[in-house]
Amino acid sequence: MRSLHGRFILTSVVVVSICLAAAFFALVQIFAESYSTRLQNELTGHINRLAAVIRFSADGKVQVPENPPDNRFLLPYGGLYWQIDDPVGKVELRSASLFDYALPLPQEAHPVGVMHLYRLAGPEGKDVLVQERVLLLAAPEGKRPVRIAAAVNADEVDNARAAFALDILPYVGVLAVLLVLMSIIQLWIGLRPLDHIGRDLEAVRDRSVRRLAGPYPREVQPLVDRLNRLLETQATAMDNARGRASDLAHGLKTPLTVLTNNALTLREKGEIEIADELDHLADTMLSHVEHELARARLTPSADQRSGDADVARIVGETIRMLQHTEAGERLSWEAGLQEGLTAPIDPHDFRELVGNLLENASKWATSRVAVTAVRRDGLIRLVVEDDGPGVSPERLPDLLRRGVRLDRLKPGSGLGLAIVSEIANVYNLALTLENSAEGGLRAEVAGSDPRPSPET
Repeated sequence: MRSLHGRFILTSVVVVSICLAAAFFALVQIFAESYSTRLQNELTGHINRLAAVIRFSADGKVQVPENPPDNRFLLPYGGLYWQIDDPVGKVELRSASLFDYALPLPQEAHPVGVMHLYRLAGPEGKDVLVQERVLLLAAPEGKRPVRIAAAVNADEVDNARAAFALDILPYVGVLAVLLVLMSIIQLWIGLRPLDHIGRDLEAVRDRSVRRLAGPYPREVQPLVDRLNRLLETQATAMDNARGRASDLAHGLKTPLTVLTNNALTLREKGEIEIADELDHLADTMLSHVEHELARARLTPSADQRSGDADVARIVGETIRMLQHTEAGERLSWEAGLQEGLTAPIDPHDFRELVGNLLENASKWATSRVAVTAVRRDGLIRLVVEDDGPGVSPERLPDLLRRGVRLDRLKPGSGLGLAIVSEIANVYNLALTLENSAEGGLRAEVAGSDPRPSPET
């Protein structure tokens, strides 16, 4: 079992069951012993009362009054019995409750005045608890030893034990349920700091905070400190890696520029074939460098974004920037943006995505570029349309390939839509390129967002 809750609850159930079962049997045993002691005291009292009423006739025979100290002695096999043995007078007297049965008392001699307890066979095949004592009583000839025994059915103790067990069993069950519930409440309270850590880690993942702030109980604070050090180390390592990639790409751009200038020099000298080959190599390497520069700027994981993107603000800023370019000045820009809309994308990455889509649209549009961004039914849709010539259906898949340029006369490196595709992959967005009804290119980026919808 991998759940802490499950393990704790199972352990609690097992431990509570074992402890309460032990307590249950201990209580039943204590009750049985207490009840047995009470019966023994009762039998002792009967023996003492019998000894007090015993008389001897003139001829020395033992006599007992017909009215016994307890009426249960009159009921045949009623469960309470007495028996008197006079070894000297050769007389054995029994209570009416024994009827035709004699208690099989041991034959060995006993010291005078010492109480003895037995479990013997009784009437009707039932065991009886027997107490007997030898007493010296005053007879006509002097002191005479008389053996007095009192007995009770042994199943009285067994029945009382069973009744007591049945009486307390529901209470033990209720106590077990309460103890398990208390254990679950204790577990819930005890594990709340771990839930707090989980929520704070979720906030770190959403980039609303950079570390676990607390406060936390001192038992889990060492774990929190280690997690914070891990987060700091990871952030530093990622920043260093992205910086090194960017430095490497920038370092290669200068040699590539020199290579391009050398190709131009060779072309001026008439070495056209070599110059073309160098230009091709330089373009290919420059495409790789620019692609790696763009990738270095991207957030490597959606969970590591610095925050959420303000869609309307970023799209508006990008449009205003493009309106000052040569291609954008001649275009009509239409924006239908839902107010207050934010997307769970790093703002820098969203700016890169929107910028490449709008720049590509402005490059090919004839007179108009339209942008819409809405959120509906937990889905955010960003659509960019232009009224340009569009793309033949068989060439649409090639637009997302790195370095592909369908028209070499247009400026650019052929990386824009490829970068858009990479950003879409990082954030699990659906990117769709198709020709619109007006004939231009229509690019749609859609992604799920489980957050509540903003008011429109």
